[in-house]
Amino acid sequence: MGTIYDLIILGAGPAGLAAGLYGGRYRLDTLLIEKSQDGGQIAITSDIENYPGQMVEEEESGATLIRRMTKQVEKFGVHRVSAAIEKTELEGPVKRLIDSKGNVYEGKTVIIATGAHPRPIGCKNEKDFLGKGISFCATCDANFYEDMEVYVVGGGDSAIEEAIYLTKFARKVTVIHRRDQLRAAQSIQEKAFRNEKLHFMWDSVVDEVSGDGILDRMVVRNVKTGRLTEVLADPDDGMFGLFGFIGYLPNTGLLEDSGLAMENGYIRTNEDMHTNIEGVYAAGDVRVKSLRQVVTAAADGAIAACQAEHYVADMQ
Repeated sequence: MGTIYDLIILGAGPAGLAAGLYGGRYRLDTLLIEKSQDGGQIAITSDIENYPGQMVEEEESGATLIRRMTKQVEKFGVHRVSAAIEKTELEGPVKRLIDSKGNVYEGKTVIIATGAHPRPIGCKNEKDFLGKGISFCATCDANFYEDMEVYVVGGGDSAIEEAIYLTKFARKVTVIHRRDQLRAAQSIQEKAFRNEKLHFMWDSVVDEVSGDGILDRMVVRNVKTGRLTEVLADPDDGMFGLFGFIGYLPNTGLLEDSGLAMENGYIRTNEDMHTNIEGVYAAGDVRVKSLRQVVTAAADGAIAACQAEHYVADMQ
């Protein structure tokens, strides 16, 4: 018989890493499963200003914060596996997770911390230009647009923060927003409006993108008047960048037949991270909640691990 862990954590973003830290400190036999890099969305965030206790003497990025979190988890002896889970069997006293290679991981409790991924822009031909002009990560791809024109879709905190970051590289950044005012926090808006490189296309959405192998044309529609505007790349550039920051979708595709109660794809929990299945918890961006930030994800993970510890103790 294989190992039956006290706790299996699916996802190594801030919620999963915090859960791992607490699971390890509680002396639970803990397994943390992540299919790619630690950190999730926060790992590609350039600047962090609102995490309590972050470094202030030098710039704090998502990557630096996650590195410290990962080291803390390692300190407490949490087992790690890199695997893509494709199937879950969550009912009963022993939960089973099966990966793409057929490996089975068994645990008494499971914390789901799979996070979310960027919502597509929703324009025609979008998939054809992913990585060829369209991106969802300014930190990853900003340097490709050095001294070029860039467009950002969205009007919330993330969109405007990333637009400001892009002005460090692009000669001009235009925010395309479907409303006539931004939804970002006032402090972020003030910073944006002071930036001479930032421009705005209000009441607008991107209808279509095109180009000969790389993005050099798009059609923007005014949602109030219906007027279409054709945007062409500067001939000297040959292309432009289009970055999407209009929210996220939960990474719960593998859980559709799991029996978990969901709302618009997000997992429903109570304030102690309990799902409707006994011994199964959800933490971070993957669950229904009002605020999706690093600090709330970490708190979710800590609470979920605490509840898992109580559950395991009661089984003995």
